[in-house]
Amino acid sequence: MRIGSVLAYLTQLSGSFFVPALSAAFLLMRMLTLWAVPVIKRRGRVAEDRRSRHCPYLDTINRSVLDFDFEKLCSISLSHINVYACLICGKYFQGRGLKSHAYTHSVQFTHHVFLNLHTLKFYCLPDNYEIIDSSLEDITYVLKPTFTKPHISGLDKQGKLYRAYDGTTYLPGIVGLNNIKANDYANVVLQAFSNVPPLRNYFLEEENYRGIRRPPGDIMFLLVQRFGELMRKLWNPRNFKAHVSPHEMLQAVVLCSKKNFQITKQGDAVDFMTWFLNALHGALGGTKKKPTILTKAFQGSMRIFSKKLPHPDLTPEEKEALLLTDEYQEQMSESTFLFLTLDLPTAPLYKDEKEQLIIPQVPLFNILGKFNGSTEKEYKTYKENFLKRFQLTKLPPYLIFCIKRFTKNNFFVEKNPTIVNFPITNVDLREYLTEEAQVTEKNTTYDLVANVVHDGKPTEGAYRIHVLHHGTGKWYEMQDLQVIDILPQMITLSEAYIQIWKRQENDKDMNNHTGA
Repeated sequence: MRIGSVLAYLTQLSGSFFVPALSAAFLLMRMLTLWAVPVIKRRGRVAEDRRSRHCPYLDTINRSVLDFDFEKLCSISLSHINVYACLICGKYFQGRGLKSHAYTHSVQFTHHVFLNLHTLKFYCLPDNYEIIDSSLEDITYVLKPTFTKPHISGLDKQGKLYRAYDGTTYLPGIVGLNNIKANDYANVVLQAFSNVPPLRNYFLEEENYRGIRRPPGDIMFLLVQRFGELMRKLWNPRNFKAHVSPHEMLQAVVLCSKKNFQITKQGDAVDFMTWFLNALHGALGGTKKKPTILTKAFQGSMRIFSKKLPHPDLTPEEKEALLLTDEYQEQMSESTFLFLTLDLPTAPLYKDEKEQLIIPQVPLFNILGKFNGSTEKEYKTYKENFLKRFQLTKLPPYLIFCIKRFTKNNFFVEKNPTIVNFPITNVDLREYLTEEAQVTEKNTTYDLVANVVHDGKPTEGAYRIHVLHHGTGKWYEMQDLQVIDILPQMITLSEAYIQIWKRQENDKDMNNHTGA
């Protein structure tokens, strides 16, 4: 008679006397285990339990309820130590020994198949033997997807649709991210980065960053681990469902940002992207002099010409005298950047003849004029004012534009709704380079690969993203769990906020890059 059946029978008989009956059941189970499955040692090794390959409960596994996207915590003790997933109801429990939460759950609800979320081993409870069966490999792959170098190198060369366990079809990499409450501002940034091939390829292989040493007590490396896990889930060709929850990734963001970015409160996508790029770079061991995959993909450089301005309350004679001093002469400095901020012209306040507010439009090349080396802009600080102009000296393989739509003051946030007109492909930035850089930079033409959009009011709006699937050449729009294909000409009608452009060149070295 099967031990689990004995326990189930005793449980049913016990009724309201469940606890004492269960204690008796524990004792009986231990006696039967010693009688039925003797431990046999041969040449110093323990023989495999004969039931391991013949577990009768495998058909009770319910794959439709399995979800490994959430934090690996016991649902009762909230501990993350030695956690098992019940493969019948999907809940997490701690331990598998006598009186553990998983053990008690198996007896009380007759759920017998459990997966250790750390060791990836399967067990039958309460009989407490390991299950060895190849039919369970799909479950371990969903929990921890792995990618080989040939698999990674072929990701952008095909557009095969895959079928999830729930019957829906999806393209790996083009899957929705769950909006838990108000985290769409982070979702779009994570989606954008997951479609930058060198960044994606680096994080799909955990070996690339597993050996990075961090100081004791440093929690920032959690960002690296969670981002890698999210990349592997987004590009998993064997998912049980056609969407992913970024819950564990966002928990790491909340912790590492000291709650500056949260799941329950809407944030700004550019603010999040700025923090995330710098935090990830530092967590990977990067410094100003030591590069990482992030700086190799996104970092460019520019010259900044800065000239201090006299205080406006001074007399013309005083201003003229100050302008002759060394302090007020133009100074040049070199600076690196991970993204370029593009300023929009002030939106008009007047209405047209039909009393409708006019939504202005501006060509992309107009706002790129900020970096032509001659356009000057005044920058005000608390005490001093400066006149600055910019010119690019090096272009990165992937160029990020942040279109400045929001202006913050003491009372509220204003949004500029100006539409930026831009071509999807063949944007040439050569004219924004210094003369020396124009000689050294071989290719200066870029194509759009990701476009983050903000819709609605400044503090109440929502985010969505357009991404290019490299394998099919098609564009897709993703907003939380919704994924639809979209015509390229529709992308230019949106209020673009963040854009990622890919340089046109034979960049095999970048795409196949596996080390920082």
